[in-house]
Amino acid sequence: MPEAPAGSGPRRRVVLAAALAPLAGAGCTGEEAWRTPAPGAPGAPGAPSAPAGPRDALVMVIRHAEKPYAGGVGRDAQGEDDPGSLAGRGWRRAERLPRLFPPAPGSSLPRPAAVFAAGGKGAAAPARCQQTVAALATALRTPVRAEFAVGAEAALVQAALAAPMPVLVCWEHSGIPRLTRALGTDQVPGTPATWPDRHDLVWIFTRRQGRWSFRELPQHLLPGDV
Repeated sequence: MPEAPAGSGPRRRVVLAAALAPLAGAGCTGEEAWRTPAPGAPGAPGAPSAPAGPRDALVMVIRHAEKPYAGGVGRDAQGEDDPGSLAGRGWRRAERLPRLFPPAPGSSLPRPAAVFAAGGKGAAAPARCQQTVAALATALRTPVRAEFAVGAEAALVQAALAAPMPVLVCWEHSGIPRLTRALGTDQVPGTPATWPDRHDLVWIFTRRQGRWSFRELPQHLLPGDV
């Protein structure tokens, strides 16, 4: 019986399959690239340990929507006067926020897998932050995580980086510089030192192979947005 050619047979097929397996997912882009790993995949619970180093991450940060002007009054979710709630324009922005994250692939912003908003009691900003993302969280069918107060940015960042990616954080503008420092992105080229006097921006921080990058996108949700 003639011998099989060198390099053929079951062993060669196994080696080729192992070599080609990583290429099967090489074309994964956009939102699919940030889905939580499937059971048994690298990085998933119970999977073999991955090489040391931080995992890839995508964290999007927005400021809460518009608040009342000095002397004005906001409205709570029931329509009652509340100075600690959003102004009318802020509610309109909150209602349209789901349009920023369409389900269609290839959009400029991926749909968040986890949503965080400032929490705590006795301050106005947490109510506004949660009101801003309420409609989006409903559209995404995900809860708003509001267990962290403004001032607890280090704990927030720790939870956000452990959450499924991508993550969206809605925060009070004065606390965003502390958030970027806790994230380790305050010195990334292009990252502003403070949040500008605007409500129509999204800051996107992306970590690949341990290195952060930054970009800023306008929301373009309401007339008058820059």
